[in-house]
This record gives sequence, structure tokens and C-alpha cells, in this order.
Amino acid sequence: MANKHLVSFTLNGKEVDVAVEPRELLIHTLRERLLHTGPHIGCETSHCGACTVDCDGMSVKSCTMLTVQCNGSQMLTVEGLEQGGTLHALQQAFHEQHGLQCGYCTPGMLTRAYRLLQENANPTEEEIRYSISGNLCRCTGYQNIVKAVQAAAQKLAATAAV
Repeated sequence: MANKHLVSFTLNGKEVDVAVEPRELLIHTLRERLLHTGPHIGCETSHCGACTVDCDGMSVKSCTMLTVQCNGSQMLTVEGLEQGGTLHALQQAFHEQHGLQCGYCTPGMLTRAYRLLQENANPTEEEIRYSISGNLCRCTGYQNIVKAVQAAAQKLAATAAV
């Protein structure tokens, strides 16, 4: 363990400590060491967005981020969206609006859409499309993904108003 570094961060609300090689990518730590397999390995060059996670309030591509860069961070993966057995409004909307087909891009899309709605509670279609432009989907044509984000935004706004 001479070359390993102990990295501590909060993952989906839980403190984790993990010993990693200095050059280990976050996506590998999440999937192989911490068994959070929601973020997918797609292109490994940051082009597809399947590996997107939320780190310290920013969407990041975990295939190009070193785990050691995350020491002390607050991190959210798609697994952290569901709370107490209840799907997040985005997850429910993706289901209801048919915002997924094969599902490979879905974890990254959900995590990116979550950050968008944190930054802009009522985005326009154009703002949604721009926001998710770093996350590629080969199946859906994006229309139902956009509808799902809009539906989730409406549901979250209605919940906040109560």
C-alpha cells in the first residue's frame, strides 16, 4: 500500500474512505471499489457523458477525473437521487415520459439534469438541450428526455410551492 493514497469524500450522503493509486480514475473507484455501478464507462474520453456525476455542485465526467482530486468532496451519483425508496422526480419523469430506451446514457443524463434543475428550476427547452449537450444518447432523439426534464421541473416546482 506504499503507493496508495487514502481519499475521503461524501458519496450520496455517506462518508467513504478509499485507498487508491494516484492515477486511478474516479469512474473506476466508484464502480470497482465502492460498487456504485450507476455511472457507466462509455468512451473514456469525456465525450459521451455516461460517467457524469455531481461533485461539489458541478457535473463532472468521472472518466477523466482522478479520485485523489475528490478528497473532501461532496459527490452524488444516480444512486443518490432516490431517497427512502422514493424515486426522484427526474427518475419518475424519465419513466413516465419514456426518456430512455437502452438506458446506457440514463445515469449520466439524470445526474446532469439534476444539476441543471439545481441551477435553473424552470429551464426552457433550449436551456435543457444546451445543458445536456455533453451527454450523448444514441437511442431517443432527445425529445422525450427534454420532456422528462420539463415534467420533473414542473413537479419539483409544485412540490416546493406546497
